[in-house]
Amino acid sequence: MAKVLAVLSSGHKDAENNYETGWWAEELFAPMEILKDAGHDVELASPKGGKPTLDEVSISEDYDPEGKYKKMYESGLADNTKKLSDVDPKEYDAIFIVGGHGAMYDLAEDKTLHGIINAVYDNGNIVSAVCHGPAPLIWTKRPDGQSIIAGLDVTGYPEAVEPEGLPEILPFSLEGKMSEVANYTADEKVVWGNEQVLTGRDPFASEALAEELVKALDKKNN
Repeated sequence: MAKVLAVLSSGHKDAENNYETGWWAEELFAPMEILKDAGHDVELASPKGGKPTLDEVSISEDYDPEGKYKKMYESGLADNTKKLSDVDPKEYDAIFIVGGHGAMYDLAEDKTLHGIINAVYDNGNIVSAVCHGPAPLIWTKRPDGQSIIAGLDVTGYPEAVEPEGLPEILPFSLEGKMSEVANYTADEKVVWGNEQVLTGRDPFASEALAEELVKALDKKNN
């Protein structure tokens, strides 16, 4: 059994633009289900700890037509997260950064998270992220001062499919920033940058990313 740390945004509220966001339901619950079914343990963390803010759009009928993820959310599966400052990276075989626009606000430049990511990587373990979840990888610097994804093949949520009007109020362009340091593609669902770095494009890549993670964890532990 491997131990995986799933990291969620605590949430972001922009009163001026009447905008609130956080983490995306499918991007936590689909991988969590697959990882647990494979016999792995998933623990949750966020910058503030406790119950992080969900992007409510992610459990709307448009994105969760069967109500599966709404039911999982309402069951309290994500109500208790550990504070990032209380995380011991040595305990984990992989880190998985959940998407949702919230990741661009409170995860992207969180130095505590950067330290956890680097420690997981330095221990020879797996760093993975989906959709907007790769945002903190951009700012996670290795000892040489380069981003942990510098020069690697990566993916993440494409600029072209951001909701209309939203790019104007987001703190940065995910695709743009990733493209500055890495080889960004929107053509693949999931991309291994190297044996330790795995990224997924969007919510619909959540299951594929989790399946890749399960394969890698099984290979690592056998």
